[in-house]
Amino acid sequence: VQLQASGGGLAQAGDSLRLSCATFGDTFSPSVMGWFRQTPGKARELVAAISWSPHSDSTFYVNSVKERFTISKDMSKNTMYLQMSSLKPDDTAVYYCAASPFPTLSYAQGYNRWGQGTQVTVSS
Repeated sequence: VQLQASGGGLAQAGDSLRLSCATFGDTFSPSVMGWFRQTPGKARELVAAISWSPHSDSTFYVNSVKERFTISKDMSKNTMYLQMSSLKPDDTAVYYCAASPFPTLSYAQGYNRWGQGTQVTVSS
């Protein structure tokens, strides 16, 4: 199973960006998928997560991105998205998508499949 993140880039404060995470593999059935971000010298932070069940749209957001970021999925395409709006310089980070076999959205330690990172840089 491979996860491939894309969509990062340069933005100005207030702009929007959309990240995508495509999954590849014959069998892929995590319980949840999420987006993490990391800046130099800091621990990786779970930003948003979504249930990977076709019967649930449960989501989780860290407080700092609530009302600005929206996580979504298209299970027919095995793809997850992160729509980021009202971007701030503090959102600058490498963003990673990840998958977890555990059903708890906010259980960061449970994520064990990772995509490569995509850089998001927000200038003021």
